[in-house]
Amino acid sequence: MDELLRIDPEFESKIPPLTEEEYQLLEENILQDGVVLNPLIVWNGCIVDGHNRFRIIQAHPEIKYTVFEKEFPDRYAAIAWICCNQLGRRNLTPQQKKYLIGQRYEAEKQTASFHGNQHTLANESGGGQNVHHQKVEKTAERIARENNTNERYVRRAERYAMGVDAADEIEPGIKKELLSGSIKPTDTAVAAIAKADPDARPALVEQLRQPKQLPDKTSAPVQEQIPTEIEPSSITDDEVQPESEREEAEHPTRPMTEIQKILAISSGMETTEELADESTMFYELEDAVSTMIRRCLRCFESYPGLLNKKSYRRKVLKIFKEAIQFIHKIEQEEPT
Repeated sequence: MDELLRIDPEFESKIPPLTEEEYQLLEENILQDGVVLNPLIVWNGCIVDGHNRFRIIQAHPEIKYTVFEKEFPDRYAAIAWICCNQLGRRNLTPQQKKYLIGQRYEAEKQTASFHGNQHTLANESGGGQNVHHQKVEKTAERIARENNTNERYVRRAERYAMGVDAADEIEPGIKKELLSGSIKPTDTAVAAIAKADPDARPALVEQLRQPKQLPDKTSAPVQEQIPTEIEPSSITDDEVQPESEREEAEHPTRPMTEIQKILAISSGMETTEELADESTMFYELEDAVSTMIRRCLRCFESYPGLLNKKSYRRKVLKIFKEAIQFIHKIEQEEPT
């Protein structure tokens, strides 16, 4: 065995672990073949793909294997590749996918800050006279496109991933529970841990295992808040409010517990005021408009009678007039 190969704990931590059954099956298949069919991929002697195969090789030195050396500009680029590689090759829980997307986004931002993106490098080198006319695709936009999601999800995934790692520092092993889905706290509760003061983190981690409170029977039914013209089943997960925001809307008058107060302070309740400034809100507004258009088109495609039948069409136009009045109101307001 190549004595120079080693496992980097940070690299390995990005890879969702196999279950005992999956690991045992992998080991049995390798022993039966007598060789590791897929090469171990390494960077500077550190394994970036093949951690489980490497551990099996360590236990069975007679097993033959090959090594493929891959080049990266830095550790962050290697981490981003690990996350991207895992996203493309394994069946993942929703939590694992969210964690990997968040980790990839964080790593790609770090490596870009050191080396610049392809557009920056091209401009600095003088290559491509028309490069400055191109629209530079942001990192979050690109990752969202490649994973068939949206930019807001990518940014929330980063905060979620940071919270998972912070929780695991307080209680080693809880990361596995979170990513496997065996415990399912809200994303806000997880993200709040990384943003909280160190002294407050243990209480927040303990709260992650607490069962969610049942809806208050005195609260108005959620269905009454959904316009009857829109089928709830036609709305996808990426288009509805984050779970934390839905909980706030459903229980607006419930007194806050001490833990909830800590969550509110440390996480900012995921409000845009805490997470961004005016210059970044253009993307929020664009997302809001595109989401509205997409949902309306889905309704019209699923229920063409909404536009084809006169009585329904009048109701649709009446609903849209609210949006038109809102736009006119903004147009008429004088900027301060």
